[in-house]
Amino acid sequence: MKPPTAAFVRYYDVESADGTRLRAWTNDAEGPTVFLSNGLGTNPHAWPALLNPDCGVRVVSWNHRGVGGSERPADDRVDLEAFIEDAIAVMDHAGIESAVVASWSAGVTIAFELATRHPERVDGILAVAGVPGNTFATMLAPLRLPPLVSKQLMVGLARSASISGHALAPLTRRIPWTNATANMLRLTRLINPAANTSELRTLMQEFCTTHPAWYAKLALGVSEHGRVSLSNIDIPVTFIAGKWDMLTGSRDMLSASQRVKGSRFRELESTHFIPIEFPDIVLDELKHLIARIG
Repeated sequence: MKPPTAAFVRYYDVESADGTRLRAWTNDAEGPTVFLSNGLGTNPHAWPALLNPDCGVRVVSWNHRGVGGSERPADDRVDLEAFIEDAIAVMDHAGIESAVVASWSAGVTIAFELATRHPERVDGILAVAGVPGNTFATMLAPLRLPPLVSKQLMVGLARSASISGHALAPLTRRIPWTNATANMLRLTRLINPAANTSELRTLMQEFCTTHPAWYAKLALGVSEHGRVSLSNIDIPVTFIAGKWDMLTGSRDMLSASQRVKGSRFRELESTHFIPIEFPDIVLDELKHLIARIG
């Protein structure tokens, strides 16, 4: 059996509109350009299929403010306006006039907001485990809680984490992410056991370098944004939902898909971490979306 190709990421710096220095990244692969709006506070290793130099698409993205080498803004500004400015800055720096936008989790809100405000920049959207706005109201969906209750619970949790995170940081940063600890996480079923152990280890090792209180602040910034209007979305869109996703309800994603004319919806036997659980399916759906646009 041929061994898997080693993941490749090239990092570089980009300055956003308010002067915040961002750590952008690319896979430098050959193929159509895809702009990636990642999950909140996550890193490139959430998308192992896109880090293969032979994946067939050129990916450009960035790490969110205060995450993975990106600077924390002097005024701690991490609202949706800032995220849109960051996306435009990274696209402009890479010379991307327009592209398909692949997105995950809270990054889906950014992708749809980008398409709404700058329709000339977005050719299509791959929305993975995320809804266009009002993200917190869709959480805990498998528990069948009313959306308002879910939102209040999760916002309260994020606010608590913004305080308790200072005590948790020394612990989260010292977790020894080995194959053994990654396997333990897989066995909890919080992440589907289909996820590759070494890829999961790399993802979590880098994710845990972010201060928990700062991650909570990023989450609260997203929670303030309501539902994105889909009435003017007239581009190819594909939604990929996880049946066992506790952070984005599959039913809410189906509802969003039904409001976008001609969109494609697919549900997987997965949790919220679809890009690392079923990377080959995600890449296939991305290429299918690009073909629809072409």
